[in-house]
This record gives sequence, C-alpha cells and structure tokens, in this order.
Amino acid sequence: MFRTVPRAPLILGLAGLLPFLWGALTVLFPDLGLWTAQTVGPRFAGPYVMLFYGAVILSFMSGVLWGFATRAEGTLATIGYALSVIPALWAFFMTGGGPQSAGMSLIFGFAGLLFIDAQFALWGLAPPWWMALRLPLSAVVLACLVIGVTWG
Repeated sequence: MFRTVPRAPLILGLAGLLPFLWGALTVLFPDLGLWTAQTVGPRFAGPYVMLFYGAVILSFMSGVLWGFATRAEGTLATIGYALSVIPALWAFFMTGGGPQSAGMSLIFGFAGLLFIDAQFALWGLAPPWWMALRLPLSAVVLACLVIGVTWG
C-alpha cells in the first residue's frame, strides 16, 4: 500500500504518529506515563498528549485540505474551502469537557476527516497516493485514541 506514497510524505506521516503512539503507550504502561509526567510534564503523557496533538493535527489537516481546494474552481472550490475548515473548527469546539469527551470528539473528528479526504481524492484534488497514506495513518490514530478513551 505504501509503495505508491512518495518517500518524504511517508516518513513525515509516520513520524507524525509518534505522539499518538507515545500517548497510547503511556496509557497502557502507567509507570511509563508517570516517568513521562515527572520528566517532561503531564501534558506529554497519557491521553493528554493525544488530545493536544490530535487537535493540532486536525487543524493542520484543515490547512492541507485548503491547499487541495485551491486546485478547484467555481462551486467545487467553494465546497472544498467549506469542507476544509471543518476539521479545525471541530477541534476547536468539540475537544473540551475532559479527556473522555475530548477523546471521543477526536475519534469522530478523525473519522470524519477520512471521509473528507476521500471526497477530495474522488474529486481529483488530492494526489493520487493520498488515500494510500491517509487510511493506515488514520487507523493508527484512531486505535491510539480508542486506547486513550478506553483505558485513560
């Protein structure tokens, strides 16, 4: 699946999973979470690192989608721009209320983002390899967030 993805986006995309993976590990291994909280701060452990970083990534993805929307014209461009701001607005408005609620909101946000990604790909606005990258990355992000919500 990854063979079609250019090297730089693949490496950067995989590197972008590290905070989610670290958050999930610190939830599953409480001693690691305690060490992290004491060493670099509680924001970098448990569900908190996933929540903060997840909101940042949803906002980042809005910018990526905005860039894709610039490739369209007319009504399609308007729809593309409107869809592109949804992930950032979702992160802003929906990630309050504590770690469980925020985690669930991020799960729905990233699942929704995947549908928006697919729509941009269907319209031919995303690179041809886009979904080959986004599907596995999203699966890992969603799995990590589920760990945070379930065991965090």
